[in-house]
Amino acid sequence: QVHLVESGGGLVQAGDSLRLSCVVSGRAYHVGWFRQGPGKEREFVAGITSTGSQPFYADSVKGRFTISRDTAEAPVFLQMDTLVPEDTAIYSCADSKVTWKNRRRRYDYWGQGLQVPVSS
Repeated sequence: QVHLVESGGGLVQAGDSLRLSCVVSGRAYHVGWFRQGPGKEREFVAGITSTGSQPFYADSVKGRFTISRDTAEAPVFLQMDTLVPEDTAIYSCADSKVTWKNRRRRYDYWGQGLQVPVSS
Protein backbone atom coordinates (compact mmCIF):
# COMPACT_ATOMS: atom_id res chain seq x y z
CA GLN A 1 0.00 0.00 0.00
CA VAL A 2 1.07 3.55 -0.69
CA HIS A 3 0.82 6.15 2.05
CA LEU A 4 1.80 9.79 2.20
CA VAL A 5 2.04 11.57 5.53
CA GLU A 6 2.63 15.30 5.92
CA SER A 7 4.03 16.97 9.00
CA GLY A 8 5.35 20.34 10.13
CA GLY A 9 2.27 22.53 9.87
CA GLY A 10 1.23 25.09 12.41
CA LEU A 11 0.25 28.69 13.04
CA VAL A 12 2.83 31.24 11.96
CA GLN A 13 2.99 34.98 11.47
CA ALA A 14 3.57 36.86 8.25
CA GLY A 15 7.27 36.92 7.44
CA ASP A 16 7.98 33.68 9.27
CA SER A 17 9.36 30.45 7.81
CA LEU A 18 8.06 26.91 8.07
CA ARG A 19 9.24 23.56 6.74
CA LEU A 20 6.78 20.87 5.75
CA SER A 21 7.71 17.21 5.33
CA CYS A 22 6.11 14.50 3.23
CA VAL A 23 7.00 10.89 3.89
CA VAL A 24 6.00 8.43 1.17
CA SER A 25 5.88 4.72 1.84
CA GLY A 26 5.09 1.90 -0.55
CA ARG A 27 6.73 3.31 -3.66
CA ALA A 28 9.01 6.15 -4.76
CA TYR A 29 8.02 8.40 -7.63
CA HIS A 30 7.65 12.11 -8.33
CA VAL A 31 6.06 14.22 -5.60
CA GLY A 32 4.09 17.42 -5.70
CA TRP A 33 2.80 19.78 -3.03
CA PHE A 34 -0.64 21.31 -3.38
CA ARG A 35 -2.67 23.66 -1.22
CA GLN A 36 -6.27 24.69 -0.81
CA GLY A 37 -7.03 28.03 0.78
CA PRO A 38 -10.36 29.00 2.37
CA GLY A 39 -13.00 29.19 -0.34
CA LYS A 40 -10.48 28.40 -3.07
CA GLU A 41 -9.78 25.50 -5.37
CA ARG A 42 -6.82 23.25 -4.77
CA GLU A 43 -3.74 24.61 -6.49
CA PHE A 44 -0.30 23.31 -7.33
CA VAL A 45 2.56 24.68 -5.24
CA ALA A 46 5.75 22.82 -6.12
CA GLY A 47 6.97 19.47 -7.42
CA ILE A 48 10.15 17.45 -7.68
CA THR A 49 11.25 14.33 -9.54
CA SER A 50 11.92 10.99 -7.90
CA THR A 51 15.66 11.67 -8.08
CA GLY A 52 15.37 15.08 -6.45
CA SER A 53 16.06 17.06 -9.59
CA GLN A 54 14.17 19.61 -11.67
CA PRO A 55 12.16 21.38 -8.94
CA PHE A 56 9.15 23.18 -10.38
CA TYR A 57 7.17 25.98 -8.73
CA ALA A 58 3.95 27.89 -9.07
CA ASP A 59 4.58 31.55 -9.86
CA SER A 60 2.96 32.56 -6.59
CA VAL A 61 5.66 30.87 -4.50
CA LYS A 62 8.71 31.09 -6.75
CA GLY A 63 11.61 32.61 -4.87
CA ARG A 64 10.00 32.01 -1.46
CA PHE A 65 9.44 28.24 -1.34
CA THR A 66 11.99 25.50 -1.93
CA ILE A 67 11.18 21.84 -2.52
CA SER A 68 13.85 19.22 -1.97
CA ARG A 69 14.58 15.53 -1.46
CA ASP A 70 17.85 13.63 -1.28
CA THR A 71 16.76 10.28 -2.71
CA ALA A 72 13.61 8.68 -4.01
CA GLU A 73 13.05 7.06 -0.61
CA ALA A 74 13.80 10.17 1.43
CA PRO A 75 11.20 12.60 2.73
CA VAL A 76 10.22 15.49 0.49
CA PHE A 77 10.59 18.87 2.16
CA LEU A 78 8.85 22.13 1.38
CA GLN A 79 10.74 25.05 2.89
CA MET A 80 8.45 28.06 3.01
CA ASP A 81 10.02 31.45 3.66
CA THR A 82 8.59 34.95 3.88
CA LEU A 83 5.11 33.61 4.43
CA VAL A 84 2.15 35.91 3.78
CA PRO A 85 -1.48 35.56 4.87
CA GLU A 86 -2.39 34.50 1.32
CA ASP A 87 -0.34 31.34 1.90
CA THR A 88 -2.93 30.22 4.47
CA ALA A 89 -4.19 26.85 3.29
CA ILE A 90 -4.35 23.13 3.82
CA TYR A 91 -1.16 21.73 2.30
CA SER A 92 -1.09 18.22 0.84
CA CYS A 93 1.53 16.14 -0.89
CA ALA A 94 0.82 13.67 -3.66
CA ASP A 95 2.82 11.31 -5.82
CA SER A 96 2.78 10.51 -9.50
CA LYS A 97 4.49 8.14 -11.91
CA VAL A 98 4.36 10.63 -14.77
CA THR A 99 4.59 14.23 -13.56
CA TRP A 100 5.92 16.57 -10.90
CA LYS A 101 4.26 19.63 -12.37
CA ASN A 102 0.84 21.21 -12.42
CA ARG A 103 -1.17 18.26 -13.73
CA ARG A 104 -3.34 17.56 -10.73
CA ARG A 105 -5.25 14.68 -12.25
CA ARG A 106 -2.06 12.75 -12.93
CA TYR A 107 -1.26 12.39 -9.23
CA ASP A 108 -2.24 9.04 -7.83
CA TYR A 109 -1.97 9.02 -4.05
CA TRP A 110 -2.55 11.89 -1.65
CA GLY A 111 -1.79 12.64 1.96
CA GLN A 112 -4.40 13.81 4.45
CA GLY A 113 -3.13 17.37 4.41
CA LEU A 114 -2.23 19.74 7.20
CA GLN A 115 -3.20 23.27 8.05
CA VAL A 116 -0.88 26.22 7.72
CA PRO A 117 -2.53 29.39 9.01
CA VAL A 118 -0.51 32.56 8.46
CA SER A 119 -1.58 35.52 10.57
CA SER A 120 -0.96 39.13 9.58
